Amino acid sequence: MNNCVSPMELNSENAVGCAILEPHFTDARDGEIYRYAEIGTQTWMKENLNYDVPNNDTDVCYDKDPANCTKYGRLYNWETAMSACPNGWRLPSDADWQTLVDFAGGSNIAGKKLKAKSGWNKDEGKSGNGTDDYRFSALPGGFGYSYSFGDFSYVGSSGYWWTRDGSADNAHYWGLLNWTNEAQAGQGTKSFLRSIRCTHSPPVG
Repeated sequence: MNNCVSPMELNSENAVGCAILEPHFTDARDGEIYRYAEIGTQTWMKENLNYDVPNNDTDVCYDKDPANCTKYGRLYNWETAMSACPNGWRLPSDADWQTLVDFAGGSNIAGKKLKAKSGWNKDEGKSGNGTDDYRFSALPGGFGYSYSFGDFSYVGSSGYWWTRDGSADNAHYWGLLNWTNEAQAGQGTKSFLRSIRCTHSPPVG
């Protein structure tokens, strides 16, 4: 059994001397460590991005609490998300997400297979956790309405991840929720703050 803490915990001042046994890389910009998993023909980071983009206020911790960044990564508006991934990694397209969802059995069941085995709130007494079949390990980081508005919702119950596709006013995202096994595609205002899960193409290694 791997008793190592997660990479985000490893980056905290409370974690010392722990080896990460899974495939991982270090973001040269800030020293943050991320695990990754090869899923079908794709390679995905196993954690949400937690990079604090310099000189802007368009990425933030949920409720502006650093502990939430450690657990869930940061939340970004769409414009910032477009260029936030580390060198060699990129914000996935809607088609990238669709490929992942299709590999995980389609939109009706993929949510259950992509969600982490713990960390999701119950819904009406039923577990909201997933089976994490492919080590994607999605966690419910919620979302924010904007940094200036300062309001956040649904941490523990849902997670939303930007794609690079959008129109003049809205951008596409994918969501996983504690009350359903589905993976749901949606569109939302670009100023909203959502999570990022970077992908690598071609596959690492």
